[in-house]
Amino acid sequence: MSWYIQKSILPFGFIFLYGSGFIFTQYGLENSSPMAFLAIRFFIAFWILLFIAYVLKVPVPKSKKEFFQIALAGSLTVGTFSIGVFLSISYGVSGSLNALIIALQPIIVTFLAQKFLDEEINKRVWFGLVVGFVGVGFVVISKLDTSFDSIIGVLWSVVGLLGLSFGSLYQKKYCTSMNLFSGGAIQTLSSTILVLPFLFFEDVYITWNSDFTIALLYMAVGVSIGALSLLYIMIKNGEVSKVSSIFYLVPVSAAIVSYFLLDYKIEFSEIIGIITIIIGITLINKKKGTTR
Repeated sequence: MSWYIQKSILPFGFIFLYGSGFIFTQYGLENSSPMAFLAIRFFIAFWILLFIAYVLKVPVPKSKKEFFQIALAGSLTVGTFSIGVFLSISYGVSGSLNALIIALQPIIVTFLAQKFLDEEINKRVWFGLVVGFVGVGFVVISKLDTSFDSIIGVLWSVVGLLGLSFGSLYQKKYCTSMNLFSGGAIQTLSSTILVLPFLFFEDVYITWNSDFTIALLYMAVGVSIGALSLLYIMIKNGEVSKVSSIFYLVPVSAAIVSYFLLDYKIEFSEIIGIITIIIGITLINKKKGTTR
């Protein structure tokens, strides 16, 4: 894979798809209960990936252990993350604020990658992480809310953050040889199963209209298949700590999509935040020098 594709096209494709996913989730939840939306989304993605894997006759896991590892990684990265975010948004936490909380992921992953994957993290990378997080704060800090429902929603978002962080590390350590289609089918199926018990604790409803259909298809195809495939490719080909740094741009993508779909107004502080984030990511991904 060429340097240009790996460093430019894949990250920005992922940023757009993943960041806009927070907004399409908010869009879809206006017409559906959260777990019903999520279960249908995963089930659609599962059948699409299974069909593609069958047609292309791609490799499948060769052992129960490999199958379990792929399923566990998916249950964390896809299932736990999505459950946390969907429930958070259902409690009134905006997609933009969710994106901010998930933007803590680079700090967590970088620390854990240093401990468990023996990735070498120099001072410049740590400084870039801090600069990037400051930029994220500028982007959505005005959206903070201290109501009870919002606090519960934020806690669910933290659950999603932890699922994504540990799932990314597990994916890097045990599943880098996973085929995107057969592995993706396993992961969306395991995530579907993970969601099912939550359906017993909510008032299930769906209003089938054009808004819900668009949101559902975007989340099933654009995010569950497209964005996650790009993420797994980047994790396979790079250091998970540096890959995670692009999550700093996810709130930016969420804010821009909110502007077009939800009449969200981009403020001056957000423009400052975007510039700060770009500086931070540039520091993180700068080629290594001789000084440590």
